Amino acid sequence: MSGRVFMMCLFAMCASVCSLAADSDEIFVLPPPDPTAPVPWNLDDLYKVPPTYPAPEFEKDAPAGMTPLFFKNEDYLGKETRAFAWVGIPEGDGPFPAMVLVHGGGGAAFKEWVQIWMDRGYAAIAADTAGQIPIRPEGKTKGWLRHDHSGPRGWGDFESADKPKEEQWFYHAEAAVIRAHSLLRSYPQVDTNRVGITGISWGGHLTSVAAGLDDRFKLAVPVYGCGFLGEDSFWLSQFFRPMGREKTMRWLSLWDASRYVGRAKIPMLFVNGTNDKHYRPGSWQKTCRLVPEDVSLAYRVRMSHGHESGWAPEEIYTFADSVFKGSLPLTKITGQGRVGQTAWVAYDSPVAVEKAELNFTSDTGEWPQRFWNIVDVPVDSAGSRVEAPVPAEATAYYMNIYDSRGLVSSSELEELNP
Repeated sequence: MSGRVFMMCLFAMCASVCSLAADSDEIFVLPPPDPTAPVPWNLDDLYKVPPTYPAPEFEKDAPAGMTPLFFKNEDYLGKETRAFAWVGIPEGDGPFPAMVLVHGGGGAAFKEWVQIWMDRGYAAIAADTAGQIPIRPEGKTKGWLRHDHSGPRGWGDFESADKPKEEQWFYHAEAAVIRAHSLLRSYPQVDTNRVGITGISWGGHLTSVAAGLDDRFKLAVPVYGCGFLGEDSFWLSQFFRPMGREKTMRWLSLWDASRYVGRAKIPMLFVNGTNDKHYRPGSWQKTCRLVPEDVSLAYRVRMSHGHESGWAPEEIYTFADSVFKGSLPLTKITGQGRVGQTAWVAYDSPVAVEKAELNFTSDTGEWPQRFWNIVDVPVDSAGSRVEAPVPAEATAYYMNIYDSRGLVSSSELEELNP
């Protein structure tokens, strides 16, 4: 090979490597959403009570007050689909407040979750969003059996982004969520003026979308799940970049939570952890800021990711009770700011505030790998205010305030020198 040809090949290789390096850093930024734009679903149809079908194989193990059933969902490839659900009604005459419970990836319709809310005096429905029934395949400890009326498989279904929207998982999953709400409202024991929704991981994503679509909900609690997935998320490097810009932008424009959550006009509590692998702090905080009404945050350092972890926080139940039962609310963050290196947070609490902490990281790079420092800071109870110096090396920080019930309320995250 001549020296000239060798150099040309070398330049071509370098150009290719540089191009790959640029692609490896690519992010996908959507234009601001239009709140008046039509949505992919026919909401008038989803608001109708869906036909239901028995699920006799689950009846023998059904807890008291809980009914297993299937309900009709969207047609898929010309065939009818159905979603499995557990519906729980507490003892008594009601009318009861109620919750729609949306599981995440790897999950199913959990009757244990329904029972938790029933024990607290709520009616509840947990519906499957991926064509499954809550039975493990024989000899398996993961995965769930699919039934004869399943639609597309979860989760994300990114490979179908260039197909008609009616053939994509998110379209069917969100339809199942809203139809589950319509079904739950049809029970005479349910107070239709007190129905909320909470979801975990992908279920939190679906919850954020439902909060903006379904104006019958009165509160929403997304756990982990958020929008801006094309800017920073687990799926950015795993799926979106390999898919290419055109296919990625179509998926995001149809299904990213940032397209819809800003339409919500209800109280919302967002729950997450600082090192969540899937839904990262930057995109999560941007999602929270889209909601124009009453927003609360519960943001714990290194909160683990999972279904039981996602339905465990007591803040969720206190928040729902305060809206639906008039009980004492969470501490409210009423203001925050920073003067030089001193950060401050003002709050309004119905009970005594017992402690506060400044949480900060000095690391850069991928959020899941960053180490977070927790520093206790003094509370000015008389002034309902907390102040703390932010270390000069901090790249991001926020504050947590804990009341006498042990419940946390979080300020917004601020990035410094990102």
